[in-house]
Amino acid sequence: MTLSTHVLDAATGAPAAGMTVVLRTEGRERDRLTTDADGRGRFTEPGPGVHTLTFATGDRSDFYPEVTVTFTVTDPGRHHHVPLLLSPFAYSTYRGS
Repeated sequence: MTLSTHVLDAATGAPAAGMTVVLRTEGRERDRLTTDADGRGRFTEPGPGVHTLTFATGDRSDFYPEVTVTFTVTDPGRHHHVPLLLSPFAYSTYRGS
């Protein structure tokens, strides 16, 4: 299984480069990364189970110091992509491809 993310800053219309993202599995930190110049990052294989991605959004939003997305992996052979679209007072996410 592979896991990736892509963070876009809707307020500026640009990728959210340099953002810290932490991957936890069942509450335990597994990995962390800093998004690249295109706002993207790829994690090591977390395997099946319940996972969370915590995005350190505080330098881009005074309202949301962090955004946490919790998701379940049931098919470890499939690629999982969890994008985040962030604006100062709202965010959205979905299961990407």
